[in-house]
Amino acid sequence: MNRARILPKHCFRRFPQGELTVKNLRRLLATVRHSGKLERDCGVGLNLLRRRPLETLLLAVALVAAASVEARAQNVEQDASSARTGFASLSSDQIVERMMRKNAERAEALRGFRGTRSYHLEYKGFPGNREAQMVVNVDYQAPDHKEFTVVSQSGSKLLIDRVLKKLLESEREAMNPENRARTALTTDNYNFILTGHDSTSGGAAYVLEVEPKSKNKFLYSGKIWVDANDFAVTRIEAEPARNPSFWIKKTEIRHVYRKIDEFWLPQQNYTVTMVRLGGRAILTIDYQDYRIAGDRSRTTQSSSAR
Repeated sequence: MNRARILPKHCFRRFPQGELTVKNLRRLLATVRHSGKLERDCGVGLNLLRRRPLETLLLAVALVAAASVEARAQNVEQDASSARTGFASLSSDQIVERMMRKNAERAEALRGFRGTRSYHLEYKGFPGNREAQMVVNVDYQAPDHKEFTVVSQSGSKLLIDRVLKKLLESEREAMNPENRARTALTTDNYNFILTGHDSTSGGAAYVLEVEPKSKNKFLYSGKIWVDANDFAVTRIEAEPARNPSFWIKKTEIRHVYRKIDEFWLPQQNYTVTMVRLGGRAILTIDYQDYRIAGDRSRTTQSSSAR
């Protein structure tokens, strides 16, 4: 869309640099709707917005994008903006290349860790409601050895044996070197598209859409958040690339990671599964008490991020 056909160039200067946002545009539109008088030189564009309210959001996005392109042409302002936001102007390929390289470096440096997981599974639906909990100690030794010790379990034995313990078996299976290569977050297994940026409590992050290149049961389709400094995945919101069962209608996955020393490790996994017969299962895994190999003094608590 041609920005000039909507508003003249100087109309963009009605907001300070960096403040041309959807919120400001909505504020402008509200002013226009409640006032019968429009600015003479910006009137055509504003009247267009007023007459076509259903397209307001699309127009706002187009305007913000156009302003962003204009700002990038000014090197001094671009550098200052990057310093403020924490984002470098990188392409999708550049972000993924750095992420893969940093992931390889971190994997090489991580000799192992110990930690505790708390599993909670709640099912509501046909043929009845069930609930189960399990606490597991984990001992990881690089590159592909994981030892699980069940500390406690309670609730539905069916859920514990058929779901929670099966998760541990699947994780062992995924540690197989061949499976690790087939499921790694790399360009061999996924297509990546940069969709935006996000400022989170943990810092600035790039948001990328990921699509698997195969229907491997360990792959997923959705979005990832990549830390703008460490180029590590900090969050995943996705669904499995392949439906694991006919009886499962839909599965939504949310993984959150946190930084422990120089490594990014899981903080919480939250999964909602809808069953075809109308049931719903919610699985939460909280990761706590990390102890990185080689550090005998430091234990880090991972709080729930539900």
